[in-house]
Amino acid sequence: MPELFAYTDGACSGNPGPGGWGVLLRAMDGDTIVKEKELSGGEAETTNNRMELLAAINALESLARPSTITVVTDSAYVKNGVTGWIFGWKKNGWKTSNKKPVKNVELWQRLDVAQARHKVTWEWVKGHAGHPENERADELARAGMAPFKTKKSA
Repeated sequence: MPELFAYTDGACSGNPGPGGWGVLLRAMDGDTIVKEKELSGGEAETTNNRMELLAAINALESLARPSTITVVTDSAYVKNGVTGWIFGWKKNGWKTSNKKPVKNVELWQRLDVAQARHKVTWEWVKGHAGHPENERADELARAGMAPFKTKKSA
């Protein structure tokens, strides 16, 4: 059975501003790539954190059936949120420890539902550090942002 990986990234020009998300999905059999799929998208007015979340969400939502997958992100916000903070937020009715509403709550809730279907391992990698799959996810995120950058500056 091949191992599944999703390399995810978000990008934003200005924060807020036009943004994009990218995903490199890869099925591996040992060191051999069995299958690969690329996803990307974007929004005209968004934030980097929202794009990082949408990359992870779209990676998980794109899987046709429940899967065991490793999601690799360069976003400490996503990794820390989904592996730690989210449990307290849910317990506190989607409020932070200071009783403030969780930012991007609708995306955190969507990510919570998306990951519940799967057995997910979350890994963090340093962004822009020459990690080939992370660099490709970054390129896809920038491609997802491109149509919105053009519209805004036109």
